[in-house]
Amino acid sequence: MGGLIGAAVFRIFYFGIFCGALAAAGVVWFVPAVDQHREPSLISVEANGGNREVFHINLPQDRILAGMAGVETVPAGLEWPASGTLADAQAELFKIRDAHDIVVGVASRMAGSGAATGSVIEWTLHLPARGSLYATMQPAAGNDGYRSGTLRAGTREFADLGGRVFERYYDVGEAAASGLAIDSRIELVTALVSTLEPDE
Repeated sequence: MGGLIGAAVFRIFYFGIFCGALAAAGVVWFVPAVDQHREPSLISVEANGGNREVFHINLPQDRILAGMAGVETVPAGLEWPASGTLADAQAELFKIRDAHDIVVGVASRMAGSGAATGSVIEWTLHLPARGSLYATMQPAAGNDGYRSGTLRAGTREFADLGGRVFERYYDVGEAAASGLAIDSRIELVTALVSTLEPDE
């Protein structure tokens, strides 16, 4: 008699595990654990078959962090290393916005110089649900006010792309939709093309 009761208990136990696994699978299927919102990409097609996208940073509101020797840091009280090798180095972190002024990611800007490379500016943009891209730029701006750079690496949708990245800084002096004043703006323009060989 005891053996029959024990067998029935084990059957009920395993049936409960099976039903619980089915219920968990159903919940995961119909209610995703992560439902990350993605703003539509505002991309225009270039005549050469590539694509162009424009981002911008509103200053000072979109500056998250800024460090450089001899200047006020953001956030206040941030201790910038006093090492002589970092005397002319600058690191900044920003929120980046699309053409509709919606925050779509974050970007870091590193500037400095080295004996082997000379002066250089590096941008890394991360766009959630899309990927990241890394570009280097020459420090001198052209007559049009833009610094020109090259896309060096990318992930996800930027992994098979190459091309140019441009940076421009300019004064704005206007009020944002939030009512906060915008002193200046950094504009970033990507002009990218596929690096994959076309199918024969």
